[in-house]
Amino acid sequence: MRFASLCLVTADLPALAAFYRTVLGQEPEGDETFCSLVLAGADLSIYTVEGTEAMAPGSMAGAGYGGCVLEFEVEDVDAEFERLAGAGLPIVKPPTTQPWGRRSAWFRDPDGNIVNLNASVPPA
Repeated sequence: MRFASLCLVTADLPALAAFYRTVLGQEPEGDETFCSLVLAGADLSIYTVEGTEAMAPGSMAGAGYGGCVLEFEVEDVDAEFERLAGAGLPIVKPPTTQPWGRRSAWFRDPDGNIVNLNASVPPA
């Protein structure tokens, strides 16, 4: 088994697609009901509530939004933080070195999900 994709379901596809276009630096591909961003190892897909319901009626009953943390490993957390903060993305946590040896910065997407950009900290 291979993990292939993470799919976020949203009520506002254009806003979420624009956010992840800014974070990932690539153009989403799709239509008015879904889009995908192809990443190394797995895709990030975004579906509308209506598109998901069309595929599986009743599947979105009681579903909430904003409960995910998406983690992306980057080369330079501080540089990515400056780039994304400069683009006006909502900051949750500025770059911080964690006790377990990872540096991370958190942003919030339009649906409330957290985007964690992180990297290993070289040993001192």
